Amino acid sequence: MKQADTIWMNGKLVPWNEAKVHILTHTLHYGNGVFEGTRAYKTDRGLAIFRLRDHTRRLLDSAKITMIKSPYTLEELEAAQIELLRANHFGSNVYLRPLIYLGYGVMGLYHVNAPVEVAIAAWEWGSYLGDEGLQKGIRVKISSFARNSVKSTMGKAKAVANYLNSQMAKFEAIEAGYEEALLLDDEGFIAEGSGECFFIVRDGVIVTPPHDNSLESITQATVIELAEKLGYTVEFRRITRDEVYIADEAFFTGTAAEVTPVREVDARTIGEGKRGPVTERLQRAYFDVVYGRNEDFGHYLTYI
Repeated sequence: MKQADTIWMNGKLVPWNEAKVHILTHTLHYGNGVFEGTRAYKTDRGLAIFRLRDHTRRLLDSAKITMIKSPYTLEELEAAQIELLRANHFGSNVYLRPLIYLGYGVMGLYHVNAPVEVAIAAWEWGSYLGDEGLQKGIRVKISSFARNSVKSTMGKAKAVANYLNSQMAKFEAIEAGYEEALLLDDEGFIAEGSGECFFIVRDGVIVTPPHDNSLESITQATVIELAEKLGYTVEFRRITRDEVYIADEAFFTGTAAEVTPVREVDARTIGEGKRGPVTERLQRAYFDVVYGRNEDFGHYLTYI
């Protein structure tokens, strides 16, 4: 992570090293907070935030689900993200992290009397799974940890508490010599990665699991839109782990991961063990959109 000059906190730009919270911040103890991951890309017309409105709306939806009342409106949060990028004069692609959390003031599980705080950080950040991973694909392990069940948590919220599950799965995968984890749901079907949506390609058809217990992904929706525009058939349906092993191609999508090929799962080579032609075509189309090279998708970009 490359340090920026300032972080937006509760309506003010604060120097990076002074953006601090109290040790008794409620979210730190009880895990109720929500966040977003948004990217801004250096296009030929300057820095542009990708799908700002959709990410900010999802942030507020997450707050509603977890019973946190945001002190800022959709428009105010959008303006804050634009203000932050303009103030920091970034020279390359940027990752934005808006966070709505419960601050210092009360303790105990009943959270509604805790003060609601909002912060937005941004920093220059490259490929989450590495530039080489974007080209050659990554090795993935199916985790021993199941994705959080809808019986016990709320997967439609991008809530901080949900990511302990992801952390443990990611740690397990890396310790085993892989680069990413793939989690099953509590019935044994493929759910998603530790922080990404998952796709396979079989006989030219693109398949992705339903949102039964996972976040409604903005990047996933974009890739599906692109795939259909390119003439592919896309299916939302359950996928078993053994179907993954015999897929022609597989890839992850996400704000951080973008479109990352998967070349191996559980020591099984996927397809030819490299980025497949469908994945490469979708990857190229996706980067054309976020870098402002596809005018049909220009409405997804907010130029700074």
